[in-house]
Amino acid sequence: MKASPGPAVSVIIPLYNECENLEDLHRELTSALEPMGRPYEIILVDDGSTDGTLDRLLALESRDPRVRVLRLRRNFGQTAAFSAGFDHARGDVVVTSDGDLQNDPADIPRLVAKLEEGYDMVCGWRRERKDPLSKRLPSFFANRLISRATGVRLHDYGCSLKAMRAEVVKNLRLYGEMHRFIPAVASWMGVTLAEVPVHHRPRMRGRSKYGLGRTVRVLLDLFTVKFLLAYGTRPAHFFGLVGLGLGGAGFAILLYLSYVKLFEDTAIGGRPLLLLGALLFLTGLIFVSVGLMAEVLVRIYHESQGKPIYVVKEIRPAAAEPDREPALPHR
Repeated sequence: MKASPGPAVSVIIPLYNECENLEDLHRELTSALEPMGRPYEIILVDDGSTDGTLDRLLALESRDPRVRVLRLRRNFGQTAAFSAGFDHARGDVVVTSDGDLQNDPADIPRLVAKLEEGYDMVCGWRRERKDPLSKRLPSFFANRLISRATGVRLHDYGCSLKAMRAEVVKNLRLYGEMHRFIPAVASWMGVTLAEVPVHHRPRMRGRSKYGLGRTVRVLLDLFTVKFLLAYGTRPAHFFGLVGLGLGGAGFAILLYLSYVKLFEDTAIGGRPLLLLGALLFLTGLIFVSVGLMAEVLVRIYHESQGKPIYVVKEIRPAAAEPDREPALPHR
């Protein structure tokens, strides 16, 4: 018997206490995906739900062989749920969305069609967002801050509706609340991005899982992403520059005080400037030392595990690829 082909499209949806939305979600996904005429799978990730979501997921799985259920042992958060879905996705195209039905599954074919124009990732843009001002206003400023900090200009980083090529998501490593930074994290690989306006709907059932506390976590993750993008493979450049600046300022102050003491015969022991100079100089040494230790850790990480510091998109011609084990990457 000939084996059936694997799915061409994998749709990943994390779920946490969305029991009331599951039937409509499955119906709308099926209505959107079947006309595409491609084999697909729907990966529903139960992120530790406590409201009967799992029972309904298992019922959907028993009725539809294209539904796959991933059950996490507890509530790990949306980023972890997406990451679990990425690890188990089998399609050449990976689509992500929310489970609250605010994202419209009918937009999925348009995102996939845009992806096939030659892009590596297509992001949804909720141009007419149906959320209260208490959500839209922080999101407005966050989108501009993230765009400026990362250099990846998008109108809507918070929209979970995205279509990506499998080779992009398989190389992503996400932590914290970094699912919203997927375009910025993927930009390190040199991906081509597009943004498509999508339909956004108000939440009709269930309770929103987003609060003001998430804004603080997003800002902290933004610092992490900015550092990783700019200095992830050369941390000594960051810590070294800061250390040289502080240490240089401290050295200049100490040099000045030495001149005052030696050539003007003025007491400097009780001057606050002496303490400031010594503090700056020692802080500079600490930053430089941390940079050197971070550099050693980065080398251990890349070389011991064979982690490359580059991403190959294509080798042409294919016959030119050597038939041997790749050497460990070096900086």
